[in-house]
Amino acid sequence: MDGHRTYFNAVDWDALQKDHPIGDDFVRFATQTSRDALTAHQNRLFLRCVARAWATPFYQRLWGKAGIEKGDIRSIEDLPRLPSFDKSDIMASLDIAPPFGDFSGFNTYPDGHRPPVIFHTTSGTTGKPQVLLFGAKGREAQNLLLGRLYRFQGLRPDDVIHSVYGHGMINGGHYVRESVVHWTSAIFMSAGTGVETRSVQQIQLMKEFGATVIVGFADYIKKLAEVAREQGLDPVRDLNIRMISGHLGREDKESLSRAWGGATCFDWYGVGDTGCIAGEGPDRDGLYVMEDAQYLEVCDIDSGKPVADGALGDMIVTCLYKDDIHPIIRFNTHDVTQVRTDASSIGVVYKRIEGFMGRSDNMVKIRGINIFPQAVGPMLDGVPGITGEFICKAVRDAGGRDDFIVIAETSAIGDDRQGVAEQCRAVLKQKIGIEVAVELVDHRATAALTQIDVRQKPVRLIDERFKQ
Repeated sequence: MDGHRTYFNAVDWDALQKDHPIGDDFVRFATQTSRDALTAHQNRLFLRCVARAWATPFYQRLWGKAGIEKGDIRSIEDLPRLPSFDKSDIMASLDIAPPFGDFSGFNTYPDGHRPPVIFHTTSGTTGKPQVLLFGAKGREAQNLLLGRLYRFQGLRPDDVIHSVYGHGMINGGHYVRESVVHWTSAIFMSAGTGVETRSVQQIQLMKEFGATVIVGFADYIKKLAEVAREQGLDPVRDLNIRMISGHLGREDKESLSRAWGGATCFDWYGVGDTGCIAGEGPDRDGLYVMEDAQYLEVCDIDSGKPVADGALGDMIVTCLYKDDIHPIIRFNTHDVTQVRTDASSIGVVYKRIEGFMGRSDNMVKIRGINIFPQAVGPMLDGVPGITGEFICKAVRDAGGRDDFIVIAETSAIGDDRQGVAEQCRAVLKQKIGIEVAVELVDHRATAALTQIDVRQKPVRLIDERFKQ
């Protein structure tokens, strides 16, 4: 007997779809389930996660330091009593028990009995790559959630999906591919980033194989529309893209749709550790939190305490389905959002959020005002002559005064640039609350700074205030 335990035999597929319905079953569940029934569902799944967490050294250490003992966590209502953790805690875990960290709990299984594990890392562009580990059940649950969301947004069985998510050791491209292949009938093209498949070649692939949907990050999808035009192709007439689903802001969605000739654009949010947390539905009016699988708290950036609905705060997530390998209980993403307070127009009972509104650990405070650099570009969307690419700088003068500079690409030339810059300054003052400097540069002039050609998530802030 060789002792292997296969991935596909490690998942109870019927139970998975009963806990997390998909397709028409999901629509019925999301519109007909009462809040009380949903809470009971969440509680049942949560307690399974707690049982697994107590078996791992990571949570024994994290909760023990906070004075939490077995038996203290009786229901999901106890969540706010538990400490949150973030990427720094995971990196510390990797140092404690290299190479996979004590959060993996590998030592809790007898020799030869560890279940199948999917291993990826983050990109490591801001330091040492973070290990990402998934059990088969947890992996397929998050695959299902994204496949479910694509279908909810209107993905058709005969669609051809062009994906610009990266591959290699990073999770994104592999996760999205699994979601589409395992939980939809669409055809999937793994084009990857511009480094993996040249942008010109990507446009050729879309045309040759009749792509109808693009998935990925907004910045690169916008660039592909530009590349198509440079190749003499019209995004509407020559490339019949009808739907785009990716990581967008509200203004990004509008500009992206225009770039692709009116394609319907959908926003969704998730991080590598958790998979899909929330996404727009067919109403495209806020992102529905996948509450049968994800429990989302929005908490004050400084104190960590829950904020009122409608207030800005960090997203802290608990994955209710990850009761294998590495549970995720109160993970602080440091991504900022706010909960919507109005009712869903399509009758979905799940709570909604505004989506990704910036990172609290990338937030800069300039003269008492909190500024999220990722939000600056969408603020300028619609200003004539602004093409969409930008980077921000925070600087400090000899007298200790902090200033914020927005460097934006423009198509304006000559004397017209002064008027565009003045309009940008006025828009930013109105939306941010203080005057900021604006520098306009030529097309592609920010590419070396944002690293848009080599990163899925471009750099949007250079903080020069603390350089020696």
